[in-house]
Amino acid sequence: MIHISRKEHFNAAHKLWNPNWSDEKNFEVFGPCANVNWHGHNFELIVTVKGLPDPETGFVVDLKQLSTLIRRLVIDKVDHKNLNVDVDFMQGKLASCEILVMEFWKILEPAIKEITKYGVLYKLTLYETPRNFVEYFGE
Repeated sequence: MIHISRKEHFNAAHKLWNPNWSDEKNFEVFGPCANVNWHGHNFELIVTVKGLPDPETGFVVDLKQLSTLIRRLVIDKVDHKNLNVDVDFMQGKLASCEILVMEFWKILEPAIKEITKYGVLYKLTLYETPRNFVEYFGE
């Protein structure tokens, strides 16, 4: 089994805030991430597809097509945006990396099936900082 990955970058702002909690509880739980005026990150998204190579091309997935798909469906919607306010698929959701990566999966998993018959989405890795990241393997 081959695992092939593509890394994309985006910048976005967000605030960790639960509207069902008091201001005090939000600041207690989320600390500076609950800043009323938001805060930003330089995110890295790594999309990993697994499968066996197409016998005619040698590719599990064409990385150019994968990059174009990721940018069109995800990066263009989140880059230089406020995740809490500007991103349609994050409306009404907590803007944590855990929720964000799950939403990315919902978008990318069916789309990747359209560009390869030899691979499937295996894993998403989302770096919020060089030391903080989440991995998601689907449900």
